[in-house]
Amino acid sequence: MQNDDWARDKAEFAASPVHAPHPAGNTDSSPLGRQFAQLTALLLNADTVAEALEHVVRATFAVVPDADVVSVTLRSADGILHTPVETDPIGAELDRLQNRYGHGPCLEAAQEAMAYKHSGDLAGEPAWPRFGPAAAKLGFASVLSTSLVPDAVPPRLSGALNIFSRQRGKLGDDVVRDRALLLATHASLALAHTEAVRLAELQEAQMRRAVDSRDVIGQAKGILMQRRGIGADEAFDLLRRMSQDLNVKLAELAHTLAARHTEIDLLGD
Repeated sequence: MQNDDWARDKAEFAASPVHAPHPAGNTDSSPLGRQFAQLTALLLNADTVAEALEHVVRATFAVVPDADVVSVTLRSADGILHTPVETDPIGAELDRLQNRYGHGPCLEAAQEAMAYKHSGDLAGEPAWPRFGPAAAKLGFASVLSTSLVPDAVPPRLSGALNIFSRQRGKLGDDVVRDRALLLATHASLALAHTEAVRLAELQEAQMRRAVDSRDVIGQAKGILMQRRGIGADEAFDLLRRMSQDLNVKLAELAHTLAARHTEIDLLGD
């Protein structure tokens, strides 16, 4: 899925004049009602669990105004988080940080049935003293993780739907929580009813995307190292800072540099 597809979905939904269901129950004129009706139809026709979860993540990104990154986290039997679907590769990095530190919103929500984990100030969140500042360093200030209902049959995947915002004090109001609960329920139903639910399938999809992202970021780092005479860590820090300053996803910026480095000024080169 292309990054501009996520942005287009969100922009079209935000531009719609009505954002709540029709009071009479008729959803024909309600963008939110149409979004959920379309999501239900897509889930019923999904061929794989990865495809079904992708539909849920796309819908979440569209209907939550302050969402900057959305992901689905699944927790394996050994407690390790996996990120089969996200709107940005940084979603998987946020899960890796929680695996490393042993705490965080996605990890905790995935351990409990129908739990919310929220913070509007990740940098100073006492519940996650190591993860919070690390997430803030990556540019995120608020988070809402809503647990998925564990599947009733093996492999009994549990998990969470995660929404991250770059703005402080966001994602904590009742409207956002209600939408997240509905979307997490859709994701849970997708896990329960999609044939051949296998964690290996989801891990393989995650690995393919991670390899693609690492390859293009590695190419961009190499170009910067050669052109600017800097080390690998400096090149990555430069890419990350420019990604945040330009509000462009890291992988997208790296792809542009790798593809067009002979045509453009390399970050002030």
